[in-house]
Amino acid sequence: MRRFLSFSEATLTAAGITSQQYQAMLVIRVHPARAIMIRDLAKEMLLQPNGAVQLVDRLAGAGLVERRQSPTDRRSVLVAMTGEGSHLLERLAADHLREMLRQEPLLAESLRRLRNLGR
Repeated sequence: MRRFLSFSEATLTAAGITSQQYQAMLVIRVHPARAIMIRDLAKEMLLQPNGAVQLVDRLAGAGLVERRQSPTDRRSVLVAMTGEGSHLLERLAADHLREMLRQEPLLAESLRRLRNLGR
């Protein structure tokens, strides 16, 4: 697990984002509308709303997400990926998947050992 986490941190640092920013981008991308209200992002990421606002501010400042007015509620703001953000996320997700598959035997062994601890 540590090997994968080390890989992930190095990959995200090289891309210029934090693991929390990457996780937020994943949450936005998998949301059914591919856009999410900040309060829902906060709930999904177990953050306080002001923490989610700051996270979105940093992502928007980097050009990875944008705020959009909700088409159904003019008082609500949605957060959606930009083209640049989508491209970066696709690359990072592919890198992470490749590394997870490479580490699969070690991850499976770790899971087996954890299961045996409970017996």
